Amino acid sequence: MLASSIMTQLRRTTVSASPGAIRTLEAEAQRRSVPLATILREAVEEKAKVLRTGRRPRVGVARSTDGCRAADVTAEPVAEAPR
Repeated sequence: MLASSIMTQLRRTTVSASPGAIRTLEAEAQRRSVPLATILREAVEEKAKVLRTGRRPRVGVARSTDGCRAADVTAEPVAEAPR
């Protein structure tokens, strides 16, 4: 029953990759004695995590009227350095 619960949380898709990349992943799956699907799931999760964390932090929700991005504006000094 646990397996059916897990399977309903997954989405199936087709993956296209070079034969060399597939051979590498198949070799890793064989080395670890797990299905290729496990290796592919781990790779997808790892890439998704990198993408999610790369988008943070999000600053503000408003539009700029002068076309500047928040990152550009916050990188500028607020005042001139003391002399």
